[in-house]
Amino acid sequence: MPKSNLLSGKKRVDPYSAYNFIVEIEGLTAAGFTEVSGLDIETEVETIREGGANGIEYKLPKGTKYSNITLKRGITDHDLIWRWYDDAINGKVKRKDGLIFLCDQDGSPLVTWSFVDAYPIKLNGPSLNAITGTIATETLTLAHHGLKRIP
Repeated sequence: MPKSNLLSGKKRVDPYSAYNFIVEIEGLTAAGFTEVSGLDIETEVETIREGGANGIEYKLPKGTKYSNITLKRGITDHDLIWRWYDDAINGKVKRKDGLIFLCDQDGSPLVTWSFVDAYPIKLNGPSLNAITGTIATETLTLAHHGLKRIP
């Protein structure tokens, strides 16, 4: 029977808030992103059934897929993202490594993810609407070759 943490005297650790984070990409440190998604990893499996044993199936790992990372930010006069994507569509793909820091309320990193060889594959410009009065944002989608969580 497993031991209970309640009886061992260990302090409960609450989950971290998702609102305070920093994104650093080579040369784009001051990008000021407001939203990050796509920190997903999935291992594909192959299902094999054993001959003569109808109730038994084995699931074997095939390969790992990394989702594209999506970064959203308010538009400012900094056009580094636009230039990076413009270079990519003109055949000058510049792969960059990056870090995503999830921080506490004081800005100290709690969890860090790293991604490698990222390059832009999609750039969504803002939806402009004079009625809503919202901030103009752009969304950058990056393909990459791996995501790791750094302890």
